[in-house]
Amino acid sequence: MATNDVNTRVKKHRAALRAAGLRPIQIWVPDTRQPGFAQEARRQCAIVAAADAGDRDLEDFMDAAFQDLDDDEVGG
Repeated sequence: MATNDVNTRVKKHRAALRAAGLRPIQIWVPDTRQPGFAQEARRQCAIVAAADAGDRDLEDFMDAAFQDLDDDEVGG
């Protein structure tokens, strides 16, 4: 397939997306294939878990939110 054909298709597709009210964005995320990624993820999760464990207000808030969801399912 010629490069020009591909470029034309891509432009058409992007124009259709824009016409649908969408816009392109670029987002950079951590590379999960990098050495040490899993260890760093575990380290950060342990920090968050420790902080959450000591936050009774957060636990109460989450319990109330889940109760609301259950009430909505039963009543709605």
